[in-house]
Amino acid sequence: MVLGNAFRNCQDHALLTDLYELTMAYAYWKSGSASKEAVFHLSFRKNPFDGGYAVFCGLQQVVEYLKNLKFDHEDLDYLSTLQNRDGSPLFEEAFLEYLEDLEFELDVDSVPEGTIVFGHEPLIRVRGPIIQAQLVETTLLNYVSFSTLVATKAARIKEAGGDLPVFEFGLRRAQGPDGGITASLAAYIGGCDGTSNVLAGRYFKIPVVGTHAHSWVMSFPDETSAFSTYAEAMPKNCYFLVDTYDTVNGVKNAVEVGRRLRAQGGELLGVRLDSGDLAYLSIETRKILDEAGFENAKIVASNNLDEDVIKSLRAQGAKIDVWAVGTKLVTCDDQPSLGAVYKLSAVRDKGEPDWTRVVKVSEQSFKTSNPGILQVRRFQENVAHNGSGLRYFADMIFDEDLNASKQSGWTIVDPTDFTRRKLIEADCPYTDLLKPLFRKGKLIQELPDHHQARAYALEQMKGFHEGIRRLLNPHQYPVGLEIGLYDLKTELILKARGLESGAPGKV
Repeated sequence: MVLGNAFRNCQDHALLTDLYELTMAYAYWKSGSASKEAVFHLSFRKNPFDGGYAVFCGLQQVVEYLKNLKFDHEDLDYLSTLQNRDGSPLFEEAFLEYLEDLEFELDVDSVPEGTIVFGHEPLIRVRGPIIQAQLVETTLLNYVSFSTLVATKAARIKEAGGDLPVFEFGLRRAQGPDGGITASLAAYIGGCDGTSNVLAGRYFKIPVVGTHAHSWVMSFPDETSAFSTYAEAMPKNCYFLVDTYDTVNGVKNAVEVGRRLRAQGGELLGVRLDSGDLAYLSIETRKILDEAGFENAKIVASNNLDEDVIKSLRAQGAKIDVWAVGTKLVTCDDQPSLGAVYKLSAVRDKGEPDWTRVVKVSEQSFKTSNPGILQVRRFQENVAHNGSGLRYFADMIFDEDLNASKQSGWTIVDPTDFTRRKLIEADCPYTDLLKPLFRKGKLIQELPDHHQARAYALEQMKGFHEGIRRLLNPHQYPVGLEIGLYDLKTELILKARGLESGAPGKV
């Protein structure tokens, strides 16, 4: 019973965090710097799955968490039991009282749910008291990382499937109940047309679909009687799983039962293939169904599908109408982590007007963070490309508080290769992606629901060149630092390494 309560109550909880967030918060409080103001940005460094983009997801969970963020008595009672190695309390009682009275007053900006995003871009910006901005780090990363990974995987699978429906069938293989629910929602936002997950259907009003299992067939003396009994029970929802014993023979048995069903006013809606050579078997299945007069019956394919398998099957001429994708979608088995990060970029003392930009330097250049109060500007050109007549062609990361001159246009610099630069004309239309969500801890903008987020993601995808969406060796979409921000970052890196103003530097 205790475990069940934990599963039901773990979300939107102040203690859904790493201990070091609380030890840092304690140190801020103890040192008298809790009111120092800070700016953090959440981002990821590299597009997942060696792909050309990602689909931002998880914002709905982030908003619910921030709306309800509060340390309650049970939280504080637990924290009071934590000890140092010498047995003394880890946290002073006065600090726990401080947490109890803490009213969150953060400013939060985010790109909208379903936005197509790229490595190094700030996805969420958090500004406010440093102790508060620090406390939310782990939870924001938790909500965004997995959801964005699954939504991106779903978008890639949808791209591979062309115009055919794709359904998420992964609950039984997901990482626990929360992983299953999260994956179903994220997969839907990423482009899936529905799910087998009934609880997700109830919670999120996502279309639910399903056939029957091999166990149904195996529980009868023969396959035909199994199909017949199922047809009697579900005359308006007849999809037969045909590969329990012999797939081709199973299709013929499905046709036999389909004829009886049709004579009684029902209809065979389709069959599901779950093993074997799906290209060959789907072609043979289509022949049998068409010759028997079931041209409208759909062929559903499952069996460890992902974008690569689907693309290969289509290239082989497979006659598949619906893709049912489970394990490899909800577990993202070819990349189980997005690698999202949450980095400090600016600090100032409370009441001070000016920010001090800061940078985290790394021996690996792609891990060096970007300083400032950051925004992303997406540029577009008018072309006869899609329904909206727009195509996105570059993103610029810039500091909102440092005026980026556009008298002769903008210059952006690749954050991982300073020799790669792009000039953008001054009159080019654009959209700034980070939108205000919270001000002083209060939600100021209601989110679109997940149906709208899904539609937004699908529509946005049309605005990117096919090369960006390509599954293998995609074209690199230009994302760069505004040149003034790039120069500032370079200056801060040199300063951190002792190389500014003619200093001899460090070896």
